[in-house]
Amino acid sequence: MIPLLVCDDSAMARKQLIRALPAEWPVSITQATQGEEALAAIRQGLGRVVLLDLTMPVMDGYQVLAQLRAEGLSCKVVVVSGDVQEEAMRRVQELGALGFIKKPAPAEEVRATLQRLGLLDLEPPLAPTAPRPELALKVNFRDALREVSNVAMGRAAALLAQVLGTFVRLPIPQVNIFEVSELHMALLDAQRGQRLSAVCQGFIGDAIAGEALLLFHDLEIGAIANLLGWQPQNETETSEMLLDLASILTGACLSGIAEQIDVRFSQGHPQLLGQHSAIEQLIRLNRERWKNTLAVEISYSLEGHAVHFDLLLLFTEDSLSRLTKKIYYLMEQE
Repeated sequence: MIPLLVCDDSAMARKQLIRALPAEWPVSITQATQGEEALAAIRQGLGRVVLLDLTMPVMDGYQVLAQLRAEGLSCKVVVVSGDVQEEAMRRVQELGALGFIKKPAPAEEVRATLQRLGLLDLEPPLAPTAPRPELALKVNFRDALREVSNVAMGRAAALLAQVLGTFVRLPIPQVNIFEVSELHMALLDAQRGQRLSAVCQGFIGDAIAGEALLLFHDLEIGAIANLLGWQPQNETETSEMLLDLASILTGACLSGIAEQIDVRFSQGHPQLLGQHSAIEQLIRLNRERWKNTLAVEISYSLEGHAVHFDLLLLFTEDSLSRLTKKIYYLMEQE
């Protein structure tokens, strides 16, 4: 049996990936939820082949690859990630990864990649057997939505990286249910004492509705303009720049989520809520609708630049039932 290590902080991602493995591949599977766990397993000989995520807490995939090289640990690594930036693929190859599979990983692509790399031929194949016991993974709603958001976030980051010509550092998305007062506090915390410009864009589809809120820190807008090669001459041109960038980022992220849960979102026109008072305005206008709000928080940052974007996807209380059904249906398919 081939010792196979599957490393991903998402139970849903691990479940999906294990199910996508060729049934006849003779592997004994060990799971890890972050890089330090993965390294410990590899040192114990439990990872002759490693399927490795990139965006994880404690130690990410890049750090794992670097440590494998530093310690001279021998294993064959295939990265399986939602971070689909071209620079991410280049970096993991430089660090020694043999291949790269984009999330969510279709079974046919997993098989083709393993076949191309000669990993299916490490030992003679077995006859198909009963489902592997490792598939009995418990996946909760928040973990599933976080993984869906992670994949969508990665696609949006790849587009953002192309537009800005720089590498985008990805966070681990946060999924929380807020009362309106808690949401207010979370948004104020995102403000971090700085003046903000906020772009809000409504979306709706299949009884799921909400607002995508993108927060720009005013002190960073000049750096964003430089990256775009655009020098706004007045507030109107600055507003146009922020609206265009928000449309790209939120549109790509919403599209990624919609594709995974089989929904088609209609998006409203992005609106600039102004500066400094934007948070108060947003809360005041939506206090009744957002009594109980599901919030997905994503904070992108740009490597080598003091620039980050806080993106919040805020789903209305009325949307929670339908969104939950969609996510659970997706979990059953995975």
